[in-house]
Amino acid sequence: MIQIISAGLIATILAGQSSAFSSSSITQRSASQHLSTAVVSSPSALRLSDDDEVQKLLAKAKQLREEAAVMSGKTVEEMEQEREQTKKLAQERQAITEKARKEREEKGSTRQNKNILPVPDDGPSQIQQAAAAIERAFADGIVRQTVRFALLEEGEAMSGEENAWPGGMKQIYREAGRPLTEALLREVSAYSKDSSVDNEEQQASQQSRTAPKVTTEDIWDFDGSAISTAKAAGGSHGDVKAVVFPNIDMKYLKDIESIVQDVGPDRLLLLINPFWKNIESWGFNILAPNGKKRAQEVIFDNGYDVTYAVLRFSVRGEDCVVVKAYPYDWQMYAYREDPSWFNQETPVWLGASEEEPKSAQISELLNSRPEFKMSKNMRQMQRMMG
Repeated sequence: MIQIISAGLIATILAGQSSAFSSSSITQRSASQHLSTAVVSSPSALRLSDDDEVQKLLAKAKQLREEAAVMSGKTVEEMEQEREQTKKLAQERQAITEKARKEREEKGSTRQNKNILPVPDDGPSQIQQAAAAIERAFADGIVRQTVRFALLEEGEAMSGEENAWPGGMKQIYREAGRPLTEALLREVSAYSKDSSVDNEEQQASQQSRTAPKVTTEDIWDFDGSAISTAKAAGGSHGDVKAVVFPNIDMKYLKDIESIVQDVGPDRLLLLINPFWKNIESWGFNILAPNGKKRAQEVIFDNGYDVTYAVLRFSVRGEDCVVVKAYPYDWQMYAYREDPSWFNQETPVWLGASEEEPKSAQISELLNSRPEFKMSKNMRQMQRMMG
């Protein structure tokens, strides 16, 4: 009797739990449906939530800017101004590079009205200026040319302290000489007249801007010297060779002679940053007593005029740079700190010279300019004192 009552009681309890569970499930589904209906019928709730998230992100960004300003010792406004100035300088640098490229590609563009050349800001700017100068000289029949780059590694600016290159010539060649040379050869278009090719085909080759295939072969690894070759897409009459960092060792004179025979009288040959200044760089050498005579025959009797150069040096404590781009005169500049912006320098044009300028000439021009009346150290002290 007791067992029958217990069984009935358990059945009643289980039925009640099942009924309660079903009722709970129905209630939850009803609440869920009600919430979904409320969300769909109230899109403003979503917009409000999104706006809150945006405001939180903006507040976080503001907080980060303020923390960065505190760490740098500047105000938020000063950091914003510096960021805008950096952006502006980058845009100006890109504009100069693109303008130089466009002028080279325009048919008949000679830039005869551009007597004052801008200072290139970095490696790519140098490449564009150099390619334009080389092509102008080649069009005038100059097939043996010398190029002297300011040796900048990737991302390095023209202004500021020069790279010390602790790794010597190997590092200079690896990080500046070779990259600049190969980039230059990809830009230069120098097609010689080929009697085996008709005029229409020659014109099509010259107008083609397909980049050539550039290869480089080391001469002496410890010297950081090499021969770079550009195989033109339009035919071998557009091939270009360049000797990188040749010096006064007799081997380089022999190499240059061999390359001249290979390229012939009409194709372009470049010497990139040779170590000699002029014929006097070959002093008396007991191991090569005829070195000076051979250099005259191989190099200086065959032209190799400087068609592009960017030289940096210090005069009277000022950072100076001179720029040469065929057929224009040498342009002289000195960097002066921009009083409106921290750690920014602007090149100031000093004048022009038909010959490569000497330090004394630049010093005289600096003394005549009011911007450089005080020395660089004196100007720095004046800014510190307010």
